Amino acid sequence: MSGIVAARTLTQAGHHVEVFEKSQGVGGRMSTRETTFGNFDHGAQYFTVRDARFKKALDEVAGTAQVHKAWSANAVRVLDPLGRVIEAPLPHRESHFVGSPGMNALVRHWAQPLQSANQLHTSTLITQIVRDANHQKKWQVIADIDLKLKQTSFDHVILAMPHVQTAQLLRQSGSNAVGFSGLALLDRVTVAPCWTLMLAYPNASQPGLSHLGPQWNAARSTHHRIAWLSRESSKPNRKSIERWTVQASAQWSTEHLEDDEMRVRAKLIKAFAELTGIRAEPAYAQAHRWRYAKTLQPLGQNFLWDEKLSIGTCGDWHIGHRVEDAFISGLSLALHLS
Repeated sequence: MSGIVAARTLTQAGHHVEVFEKSQGVGGRMSTRETTFGNFDHGAQYFTVRDARFKKALDEVAGTAQVHKAWSANAVRVLDPLGRVIEAPLPHRESHFVGSPGMNALVRHWAQPLQSANQLHTSTLITQIVRDANHQKKWQVIADIDLKLKQTSFDHVILAMPHVQTAQLLRQSGSNAVGFSGLALLDRVTVAPCWTLMLAYPNASQPGLSHLGPQWNAARSTHHRIAWLSRESSKPNRKSIERWTVQASAQWSTEHLEDDEMRVRAKLIKAFAELTGIRAEPAYAQAHRWRYAKTLQPLGQNFLWDEKLSIGTCGDWHIGHRVEDAFISGLSLALHLS
């Protein structure tokens, strides 16, 4: 979200922008896992709209494409470790929105012009940024294939990555990049990991059986293993096959960060059964590890920018953990450069 918003804003201001994305597609933690049973939003589950700039951007999108919709997750319960509701939904809570048909739809929509112009390079991990030998004020980026990329010189570099990876890239880029004025500030930031479990129950779609388990579609939990559960099939424009996304607590994810995926999957399925009463064997079960999931201690400013080096950073971890925090960070840095 943050990187694409920055790139989009700079492009609209007349700059030439190239985006390098290490994954196969855009989205980051707004990713959507596609399976034969339907999609899973295995990162961010929804987004809120509290900032006027974010609302304006969404309103503009709504006029051209239906890539986000309201979701009834505002009826979120809170469960005790045995799955009993200990806090009912609050009336008149703020609206929750999801991407349509998946959480990545909004970012993909904003990235489309860049992709059409061949300015979005996926599956490309940047390992270093180095000064151009012929233009000492410009930067070259080097990919994991150890080749300088086609577009060799850049006036400015924006790092829209988790703070740990940002610091690693700067430090492994040599004497010039390691002089980034905000490098020491990154130590202030704390971001928790998250193990996410994805489950599908196609047999629940049989005649006479609308769904398995509880009547609610989303809940927070005080169970030591699980912090969040949601019925993916309850989201708008999704397949009706019964699917659940389960996110582990920050503490449990930290304690089991390096565990084998199969072991994590088994433990989370057991906890899921305790909370929901669903003990049927899922037809699909996968766990995904997010090393950098939820900001616990943000940096405290919208972005970082080193005027001398022409290097900046953006991302939700600058100011919070919400989707709109990522939007505001990317937008703020791009407007500063424009």
